[in-house]
Amino acid sequence: MKRPNILLLYTDQQRHDALGINGNDDIQTPHLDRMAAEGVNFDHYFVQNPVCMPSRLSFLSGQYPSTLGITHMGVPVPEDMPILPHYLRNYGYRSANIGKLHFQPHACRDHREIHPPYGFDHLEISDEPGLYPDAYRAWVERLAPDQLDHISLGLPPAAEVWQQQMGIRDGIRHPAERFPLDALPFRGDSQHTHTAFVADQTMEFIERHRQETFLCVAGFYSPHSPWVAPQEFIDRYDTQDLTIPSYPPEVEARRNGEAFSEEELRRAHVGYYAMVSEVDHHVGRILAHLDALGLREDTLVVFTSDHGEWLGEHLRYGKGYPGHDCVTRVPLIMHWPEHLEQPGRTENGLVEGVDVLPTLLESAGIPAPGHLQGQSLMPALRASAWNGREHVLTEMHGWKTLRTRDHRYVLNRDGSEQLYYLPDDRQAYYDLNADGAQEALCGQLRHQLLLHRATLLEAKPRAVRASGTCRIRSAPAVTASRTVVR
Repeated sequence: MKRPNILLLYTDQQRHDALGINGNDDIQTPHLDRMAAEGVNFDHYFVQNPVCMPSRLSFLSGQYPSTLGITHMGVPVPEDMPILPHYLRNYGYRSANIGKLHFQPHACRDHREIHPPYGFDHLEISDEPGLYPDAYRAWVERLAPDQLDHISLGLPPAAEVWQQQMGIRDGIRHPAERFPLDALPFRGDSQHTHTAFVADQTMEFIERHRQETFLCVAGFYSPHSPWVAPQEFIDRYDTQDLTIPSYPPEVEARRNGEAFSEEELRRAHVGYYAMVSEVDHHVGRILAHLDALGLREDTLVVFTSDHGEWLGEHLRYGKGYPGHDCVTRVPLIMHWPEHLEQPGRTENGLVEGVDVLPTLLESAGIPAPGHLQGQSLMPALRASAWNGREHVLTEMHGWKTLRTRDHRYVLNRDGSEQLYYLPDDRQAYYDLNADGAQEALCGQLRHQLLLHRATLLEAKPRAVRASGTCRIRSAPAVTASRTVVR
């Protein structure tokens, strides 16, 4: 069989509802909406962790964070960890990661002389736009060196930590604020944004390897904060026309002054939506490039994100636990012309991040290793009888959440529990277990969660790559470190 090319378009911090196709009438995403109209849109797709690093590793390895022993930020991913490109390599695939990968902590990632390849043949790593001497800065320096002072958008604290550890000053002009709650115009030329870099280098890799079978992971930084986009995308949105979160009366009473004011929420939404629209624009360029090269029919294109964004819900910005839908439910679109039955479908079954890797392997006719913990979605792509999962699991640093069609059950690190009934409380503000009235239902869901975890621990040890082969061992213990995520 002719194995498909695989193009993974991977954003950072994009909510499920940050797409027009998913019911958002405010946002402009025509290219992604068309991709969904020609493919399969998974409407209830959930990630395994609500922050970047463990979610990305779980997604690319097909295993749960607790199985891998990495459930929070700041834990370096072992260099021998088998992920998607390892499984494709022996079947003739050339692989690349362009842009964000985020397998190394802020203090050391991307700044060593040699970055771990993690099975990829080609790496152009840039986890924080312009923050370090990385592939993005090298690209800008090659094309427009006068723009270098305008492109740094990432995490100033991380830059400081790195500089202190390395004992150097990099001379890069870093932003003063990590979380401006506003739409900020990109200071440089629009063709030199990080999003443009990822798109341009993705297209270059595809063209260079168009005669081969390829895997390309295009890691966009957007729409991660700070919310910076070219002015042309900011201008698409009027603050007064946008829908902003509504709050229960007791939460509304806690809004005061400028904190989470309507004006602040509207400005934040403009910035967030502008970044999504910029990604959409460049996704359109990439898809058009596939068409121009005659590769669209032979390429399985997947669009998704590592986690969502609070965007003002629960009076929070950013990501993290307890992992309500706004930070764990994200887009998942699969596009594969002439290989999908009944394209244009929206599938409503529950899907997890660990399900994508076995799907990609099956699409390529590659046997899935026994340690993978996901379920292939190929029956859904073929419009076969498919109902999705009974529940999905999200975990982070000792917390666990079980999400069913109607309920979200939270088991906290201290053993306390919360329960939300989502048909009546979509944003999960009202804990039904606050007075112990739902003890029986909590007990049932707790039993499901613990049974699920016991099954994983018993039957699914972690696979570790060693000396060009894969062997199995138990996940190592990980020393906890405190990570503050706003």
